[in-house]
Amino acid sequence: MSEELDRLEVLTRVRTEVEADLIVRSLQDRGIAAKAVGEFTAAFRAEVPGDVSVLVRHADLARAEAALAEIHQDRASEQGTGEDV
Repeated sequence: MSEELDRLEVLTRVRTEVEADLIVRSLQDRGIAAKAVGEFTAAFRAEVPGDVSVLVRHADLARAEAALAEIHQDRASEQGTGEDV
């Protein structure tokens, strides 16, 4: 059971390291351990777009999903659009 809780899950995929790092820091500020993987692929300059995955522990996935929704909502409010980013 413990192994399942510690298993890493993809919370979201984004296009840039900067966006992934912002999400990781925001999650960590909320007490949720997270990390970004795939930076080298995203930074690779080619015709094929890369992506960066933000990973969290399975045990934290539900909290992380709720936190991510808050993060998107906060960013939309800051931009004054009222739309989800």
